[in-house]
Amino acid sequence: MVDADPLAESWTPAQIEVMQRLRDWAVGFGELHRHLAVWMRLPVSDAQALGQITWAAEAGTPLSPAELSRRIAMTTGATTILLNRLEDAGHVQRSRESSDRRRVTLRPTPDAREHARRFLAFAGAEIAATLRAADPEELRVVTTFLSKITEAMNDANRRLDHGPAPDRTS
Repeated sequence: MVDADPLAESWTPAQIEVMQRLRDWAVGFGELHRHLAVWMRLPVSDAQALGQITWAAEAGTPLSPAELSRRIAMTTGATTILLNRLEDAGHVQRSRESSDRRRVTLRPTPDAREHARRFLAFAGAEIAATLRAADPEELRVVTTFLSKITEAMNDANRRLDHGPAPDRTS
């Protein structure tokens, strides 16, 4: 961990611009999740969970309920209720794919994947066009940078998960 006070640090205009664009991306991504919720006629929390489950399955790293809880910032009990709703609505399947039969894996149903695919085909046209038009070197640089930022964020989250309680004296 670098010993720096982010609020007192003197940032360059380029560093400030990067943080603003990352914030804009996060806000826009959240807005896309809200549109997905409307598209799929789901509460936003359910659509967010379904999005996490679908992306993880597409990446070949399906989620467990515990990992989903962490990603969507819900208790395991609340996540179980959410998963029951998604399963009852035909959006999610729970299976035991591991040799450890206690481990549950979450996957979107074929219908949910197709519904999400139609959403992405409609909503993601501009993003897809931007990615296709990008120079391969530009993509490599951005990927490297975002990987470093993500790792730094993950380090901070791990520290916060295991660190002292926040100071509430002020």
